[in-house]
Parts: sequence; C-alpha cells; structure tokens
Amino acid sequence: MMLELESALYAGKVMHQRLKPRQHRLSYRMFFLLLDLDEVEVLSKRLRLLSHNRFNLFGFFDRDHGDGSSGSLKAYIEGQLIMAGIEAGGPVRLLSMPRMIGYAFNPLSIYFCHNRQGDLTAILYEVNNTFGQRHSYLIPVSDAREGTVRQHCDKRLYVSPFMAMGMNYSFRIGLPGDNVAIHITGSDDQGPLIVASFSGKRRMLTDAALMRAFFSYPLMTLKVVAGIHWEALRLWAKGVRLHKRPAPPRRPVTHVASPKLSQGKTGPDVVGY
Repeated sequence: MMLELESALYAGKVMHQRLKPRQHRLSYRMFFLLLDLDEVEVLSKRLRLLSHNRFNLFGFFDRDHGDGSSGSLKAYIEGQLIMAGIEAGGPVRLLSMPRMIGYAFNPLSIYFCHNRQGDLTAILYEVNNTFGQRHSYLIPVSDAREGTVRQHCDKRLYVSPFMAMGMNYSFRIGLPGDNVAIHITGSDDQGPLIVASFSGKRRMLTDAALMRAFFSYPLMTLKVVAGIHWEALRLWAKGVRLHKRPAPPRRPVTHVASPKLSQGKTGPDVVGY
C-alpha cells in the first residue's frame, strides 16, 4: 500500500484587477503544485512525468527558488527561519508552478513553514520580476483562525513598471486543504491599487493528473510571461505612466516581524507592521 503524501495539485483560476488610475482586469485558468520539500525525491521516483533537478515534462529544480543555488531548498528556507528567530524543523510546503518542458517562471511562490509539532509558524512569499530579480518576505504566523491567515508587509521589490514602490501588501491566505485561496491587495497612500487572487481545488498528484493539466493548460509557464508583457502593453496603451526601476533590495529576504516580535527589535531585516 502506497503512503499518502501531502503534496498535491491545485487547479483553479487567477484574477488580477487594477483599480486606479485606469481600471484593468484579467482572469485565466491555471494550476499550482503544492510540494512538501521532504517528499520531492519520493515524488520524483513515484511519478513518470515529474522529476527533481532533471528535465521532464514537469520538473522541480531547487535553483528556480531561494538563493538560486543547486543546494537544498529546504535547508535554505530553514536557515531564513532560524535567522528570523522563528521555530523550524517541520514540513516546508511550497505552492508554485512547476517547470513545464524545461521552462519556469513564478511571479509568486508561497512557502508554508511548520515546526516539529506540525504547527504553521511562518509563510514566506517569494517574488520574481521579469527583470531577473527575486525578493522574499518572511512573515511569522501568529493566528490561523478557521484555516485563514492574514498578513501585511511593505513592498520592497520593483515588480511592474506601472506600480510605484511606495506600496504595501495585504495577504489573506486560505490554507491548503480541499481548497486553497490566495488573496493579495496592493495599496498606496490613497488606498487599494491592485487586487490579485487564486482559488483552486485539490487533486491528487498523479501522472494522470499531471497529463490532464498539461493538456488543459498547455505551455502555461510560457503563457504567464507572454501574458505579463501583453497586459503591460495594454496598460501602456491606456496611458498608465511608467515608474523608474530602482536598485533591488540589498538583502534577498525581508524578515517581517509581527507586532509582538517587533518589540525591542530594530534593524534593516526586521520590519514591524
């Protein structure tokens, strides 16, 4: 009898809506994989269509995430947890798009970090822009009532030429179970500017499910990048002004402190909210 794993596939819909100065909305169907980083090798052996650090129809490469090295991604994430003073030692589950036919681009990947008792202790949001830059926000979890986590942080990485840097993000995360729900609001001093969301239903991670996903969402990772540039062209045509790209953050991860943790701590890596 095969051991049931925590890793899964979530199929659903992404929505982006810009609220000002010009309204602009798009939605499209897509899927994410939830990969328990302790299960990746087992999955690579169990599944014909998903491989770890080697080419396949679907692939997971450690260097696509974290510090970009080929070392253990879980070790890197746990190192960030330890530096932030957050309890680690348990499962780390990554919600992201896989490589498809050797190509991957994840505007946002989300890590659900647990302690040895299995309690969710932090969420790390890993952001990539189309300029080859990456930055992450590590936020402790102090409350997960009814399976929902609410968190906040200031924007540190330039993402879109049509968005200024003086913004903050609000996250509302419906934790992975039978469903997963991600809702992000980007706001400036005048209020909400953009809203993005993903809602998906859980499916067992099998070769059959991967094959269905491949044909249901063909060349999905390439389409994400093409879609970003197409929508940017539409915004430019609507007269939305461009913002100059600043230098990336000096440190690769912003450690965002909860109100309790931020008391008595200061420094460039600790940001209270």
